[in-house]
Amino acid sequence: MKWKTDDGGWNPYLAGGLLGLLAIASVFATTELLGKSSYLGASTTFVRAAGILERTVATDHVLSNEYYTKTKVHVDWQFMLVLGIVLGAFISSKMDKSFRLESVPSTWKKRFGPSIGKRAVGAIVGGIIAMIGARLASGCPSGHGLSGMMQLSVSSFVALAMFFGVGVLVARIVYRRRVS
Repeated sequence: MKWKTDDGGWNPYLAGGLLGLLAIASVFATTELLGKSSYLGASTTFVRAAGILERTVATDHVLSNEYYTKTKVHVDWQFMLVLGIVLGAFISSKMDKSFRLESVPSTWKKRFGPSIGKRAVGAIVGGIIAMIGARLASGCPSGHGLSGMMQLSVSSFVALAMFFGVGVLVARIVYRRRVS
């Protein structure tokens, strides 16, 4: 098995296998350290980050908010995992010399033009929609795809099918891709 693909990326089978081992290790580690199983996922981290930021300006609101009380606004291992993903992606892209700052990706520019404002609005609106969807589905694609599938959760199979199905549909609408 080749460790890298022809374009320099990781072999997807190797990366998938390592990710599976990380998911299993996270369950064992959290069970030992926390006394309960905790699974991989990312969307709750963004909710907690919003709560931490909001707590700096409206402490009483965060303390009395039912959603934040249930979600527990704090920095935990999943929060650190998400920070590690960002840091790891940065280090990896610097190491393979693929890092570059771009305000408008080429795919977006071809379809919608070079407007940074339009790109920013699209990114923010898309992020809001994705986060609402993740919260409605009680988890994000990584949570359902890794942790839920690992547990053979029917709701995760359904949620993941919806994430991918709607993602393909929206991409085809937005980018007007044709099936060849």
